[in-house]
Amino acid sequence: MFRRLTGADAYVADQLFATLDPTVRRLMLPGGTTVVAADTVGFIRDLPHDLVAAFKSTLTEAREATLLVHVVDASDPRRDERIDDVNRVLAEIGADELPQIMVFNKIDRLGLPPRIDRDETGRITHVWLSAAESIGMDLLADALAERLARVAKRATVRIAVNGGALRSRLYSSNLVRAERAADSGAYELDLELSDHELLKLAREPGVEIIAVDSDGKTCVLPKRYLQSQEHALVLAEPLPVER
Repeated sequence: MFRRLTGADAYVADQLFATLDPTVRRLMLPGGTTVVAADTVGFIRDLPHDLVAAFKSTLTEAREATLLVHVVDASDPRRDERIDDVNRVLAEIGADELPQIMVFNKIDRLGLPPRIDRDETGRITHVWLSAAESIGMDLLADALAERLARVAKRATVRIAVNGGALRSRLYSSNLVRAERAADSGAYELDLELSDHELLKLAREPGVEIIAVDSDGKTCVLPKRYLQSQEHALVLAEPLPVER
């Protein structure tokens, strides 16, 4: 699924801990939103104690994510049990409160059509697809774009004259929507980014958050706001292994 989504030639093998390091790739979603997707190691119940530290170190990406993509084998008769395993580990590492989309993969084994499920508020909660058959991958891309759009904010920031390196990073992350030069020579940038990105950016030296526009409402902020890294997706899935 990671290969289909990002076009990356990521290593794939039907074996325990084929990789321990997360694979990270950039992709562009419908509408032009650029995100960074991180594919974690597979989850497993009753991990041997000598591997616990190595296993959890690969999940540090999850705590920084804007959105978690929880991948489930739809054909697994014990899928509910597997889901609980993943959610328990997410709680242990402090990532259980992050926004999440659950992806039911391998629907071709069940003869099910691809679809998107929403909750009572209209928010996308589940995507049903088959990565192997490339069925429903467009629905996943649309779902990610829609969910990330809901957490995105527009902000105007002022960066000191000596902040050229930071300005370049913001452009390379595709977060800049417009730029002006202030009378002082500082950079004034209109950005589109997540809460997490905005908070991280505000901690950068020489950065002043001038205003934030969320849901069409603009508020002017005090100089010390608190708050950027790129949008991050984390793909979390249980391994089909019994312990």
